[in-house]
Amino acid sequence: MPLSEHEQRVLEELERALYKQDPAFADRVRRENMYRYAGRYLKWSVVGFVVGLVVMIAFFTRSVAVGFFGVLIMFASLVTFWTNLQRMGKAGLEDIGKSLHAGGIGNALHDSGNWLRDRFRRNR
Repeated sequence: MPLSEHEQRVLEELERALYKQDPAFADRVRRENMYRYAGRYLKWSVVGFVVGLVVMIAFFTRSVAVGFFGVLIMFASLVTFWTNLQRMGKAGLEDIGKSLHAGGIGNALHDSGNWLRDRFRRNR
């Protein structure tokens, strides 16, 4: 449902007042969005899962309690990952997929694949 003209004017006045009162906060609010916030926590939950896995593998044979603590870290990381994945929704996942495909991991994997193909062709 679109906003009425009066509501749009009030919103614009509030926005101008915010920029005038606290420009740093207003700039941060403009830059941050739900996808960036949830994506950051997705990354940290993956790191937490790996740390929990390492703790579990390293200490499970020495101390069951510390190994179980690693399992708890892994479980908490999975819950955090799932929660933020739901928060992002399908649109956020498509945005992440596009950004990974456009640069970053997609290009790195493609470049390394080309390097391996060239390497094996030279050896033949």
